[in-house]
Amino acid sequence: MAEFNITDSIDITDVNCPITFVKAKIALEELDDGDILSIKLNDGEPVQNVPKSIKEEGHKVLSLKDNGDGTFELIVQKVGD
Repeated sequence: MAEFNITDSIDITDVNCPITFVKAKIALEELDDGDILSIKLNDGEPVQNVPKSIKEEGHKVLSLKDNGDGTFELIVQKVGD
């Protein structure tokens, strides 16, 4: 897997939908265009909904990796308006 130059990372395994996407969205808003955010999230609803919602916002999903412990690492790149 390619290594990404991660700008920031957040762990949203302690919150449930829809707060998961809200936290991811806020973290992305704080970054500059082209910056890369690593998001640790739970299996189930978060991993189904957060990547989809991020794409709908116009950002780029670079990678989604199963950590093997019920969590995933989602790597996204902020895309400007």
